[in-house]
Amino acid sequence: MTVSLSSYPPQQIAVLEAAYDAAVARKRLRFAAGLVVFVALLIVASLGAEVAPKTFVEKIGNFVGYFDRILNLDTGSRVWTDPAEWFWGWQKWLKLLAETLLLSYVGTTIGAVGAFGLNFFAATNLSPHPGLRFVVRRVMEFCRTVPSIVFALIFVIAFGLGPMAGILAIAIHSIGALGKLYSEQAENIDMKPLEGVRSTGASWMSSIRFAVLPQVMPGFASYTLLRFEINVREASVMGFVGAGGIGQELVVAVRKFFYSDVSAILLMIIVTVFIIDILTGWLRGRLFGVEQRV
Repeated sequence: MTVSLSSYPPQQIAVLEAAYDAAVARKRLRFAAGLVVFVALLIVASLGAEVAPKTFVEKIGNFVGYFDRILNLDTGSRVWTDPAEWFWGWQKWLKLLAETLLLSYVGTTIGAVGAFGLNFFAATNLSPHPGLRFVVRRVMEFCRTVPSIVFALIFVIAFGLGPMAGILAIAIHSIGALGKLYSEQAENIDMKPLEGVRSTGASWMSSIRFAVLPQVMPGFASYTLLRFEINVREASVMGFVGAGGIGQELVVAVRKFFYSDVSAILLMIIVTVFIIDILTGWLRGRLFGVEQRV
């Protein structure tokens, strides 16, 4: 197959090259202007937040030094030279870690159920009334805007120390976060099955059941597993305000300067999160297949 290329006069080629160079120059100018504005805003924000690079440079040694201290036993030797001494309280810590996992599981389950019930009213293409959609969206925004640790502190004051406060805090925050993700998933569905079901005279609930749920359930399950992983870390922090779990033991170790205990508890939390990440990834693969995960 022969391909012929048109031949243009040098004058026309020069005009095209000039137009191309001008377009490239304008694009580069816009990029440079945007970069200058970004840097300027970053500087202004840093000044407003009282960011002090000098202090960071001067104090970074304290940060590194603390991690060096938590890797030492009371005898002065490194923690890995005596694992039995390092993890002396592993039985108690495992029980508290299990409490953290159960706290996260129950809170995530309650939050997922609440988000599942609200998200269809918040989706633009599914909500039966604009006013209802507005109210539901504001409720979910409130749930996810207030930090979960603030909710935990409020519930600790109301219900006392213990896992109940952590469960409620995680549940409320999960309703807001998962509700947002669920509703966005619902807004991106293929509308043809929904229109087909509606054309038969089906009710709003039946339309959701037969046309929407088959499309969104894989995404809902994937988001829920991811939220559970996040909530495990959230639950570990909530112990700082007395909401139960391993976090309470960690904050005691930090306040009493039990350096080796701090590193042991942190290591147990990190390993647990790693395991959960691997298991949830495997479970998503089993449920939806590798193709959908990618």
